[in-house]
Amino acid sequence: MWGDATFPQGMVTFLVGDDQQRLESVTKAILCIRSVFFRTMFGIGMKERDAGEVTVRNTDLATFTALVRYLCTDQLDLGEEGGGRAQRALDLRQLAQMYQVPRLELLCAQALQESVGPASAVPLLEAAHATGDGRLLAQCRRYVADNAAEVRASGGVEQLRDLGVAKGLLGDALDQVAELKGT
Repeated sequence: MWGDATFPQGMVTFLVGDDQQRLESVTKAILCIRSVFFRTMFGIGMKERDAGEVTVRNTDLATFTALVRYLCTDQLDLGEEGGGRAQRALDLRQLAQMYQVPRLELLCAQALQESVGPASAVPLLEAAHATGDGRLLAQCRRYVADNAAEVRASGGVEQLRDLGVAKGLLGDALDQVAELKGT
């Protein structure tokens, strides 16, 4: 930032989500340094360059705050331990892609891989299928195959919603049966 007059001065307030909750007093220059998206938004004469408020749709305040907190502090905050962390990591990874923050995207992917367990394997499998995340998809499929009893006991089978994922899991099960018969 030092000596670069092209960085915008001042603060911005974000109006987030459908109910337009406020995230106030965020420094535009820091956002521009950490994100190509914000550098474009605030730096090249777009209407947001001089705006005091910017509306952000298609996310919630907690997830957008986690994005801004990461950009300002380099700290990833997914909230408290538990099932909500995986969903926050999914949502935050999507924002990281949109706002062109590749390191945050990788940190979210790592957090998702670490959160695979009996209760989360099926929802994460479906999310990986929907987003095209091949690595997470393979990890979840492997986890379900290796820990079928625990996944079933946790209610994972009842959580299954995507027919394509169900077909894939059935195919995995049939492959395992064939493998067992072959030995």
